[in-house]
Amino acid sequence: MLDAIANAVRHSPGIAGKTDIAPVLAALGERSQGIRVGDDCAAIPDGDGWLLFAIEGFVNGFVTQAPYFAGYCGVMVNLSDIAAMGGRPTAVVDAIWSRDHEAARPILAGLAEAARVYNVPVVGGHSNASSEQEQLSVSVLGRANGLLTSFDAQPDDILLAAVDLRGRYRAPWPNWDASTGSDPARLRADLEILPGLAEDGLCAAAKDISMGGVIGTTMMLLECSGVGATVDIGRVPRPAGAAPPRWLTETFPSFGFVLSAPPDRADAVTRRFTERGIACAAIGRCDDTRRLRLRADNEYRDIWDFASRPYIGCGPATVSVGMPEAAHA
Repeated sequence: MLDAIANAVRHSPGIAGKTDIAPVLAALGERSQGIRVGDDCAAIPDGDGWLLFAIEGFVNGFVTQAPYFAGYCGVMVNLSDIAAMGGRPTAVVDAIWSRDHEAARPILAGLAEAARVYNVPVVGGHSNASSEQEQLSVSVLGRANGLLTSFDAQPDDILLAAVDLRGRYRAPWPNWDASTGSDPARLRADLEILPGLAEDGLCAAAKDISMGGVIGTTMMLLECSGVGATVDIGRVPRPAGAAPPRWLTETFPSFGFVLSAPPDRADAVTRRFTERGIACAAIGRCDDTRRLRLRADNEYRDIWDFASRPYIGCGPATVSVGMPEAAHA
């Protein structure tokens, strides 16, 4: 099993795609003006809190083959990014390109439905109905009173994975959909768990599970925080029938987070999720090795050494070579 998952890490398009981030940061240079780069949102100090600003761009094939769901995801995944930072959404804008107005209709329908479900307004954007194909990008603004980040996991913290398993795959895509068709009030209340954790001081580090699955997301969190970890793959919450390599390295759940909590607070964090029917488990522990290791039973595999091989280029080792410094107020 470990060898199959290690091989999946090497060949996962979602994990490989994250390596595109480092060259972009290098090309932009020192332009972050003190805002940490590499988080799920830009966290901009604002009075006694933070403004949160995020954006998602979608693979063209996904938009073409699943236009309604792509539009729906435009809102949904952005709201997960806001929640991962301990925030609440304020408003959404979109940019949509299409061959004509008819081709744009299902994308906009999905966008409008998700805005209704999550009660977040779409306040503007950009459209072009004379494009060669459909394309979509969506951005969201939010606010946090307490902040969760990708940069504050500490050695000895407990790594937790929280995922809503009450869903299904949207074949052929690796999206685990536990949102469409669910009770809107429940979905909105579920997202409130994250701001509550931040404001109650139960943890300081979290990341939305995105392309690359639990392992790819954990890698980003570890690199940004300058820590390592051993992850027990058998403890990761997983729906019945989901193949471990696909679940761990490719699956993008509609509600899924990796969090880092001090040992004396990990149980309290877990309860916040399980009390709402969301699977949550301790999957490992952070350490000072700056390496990711996977464990199954009594076997181990080294997966990544962030000190010698940057992943997204936002870790401490990249500061000295011209990447934007990871620091916030």
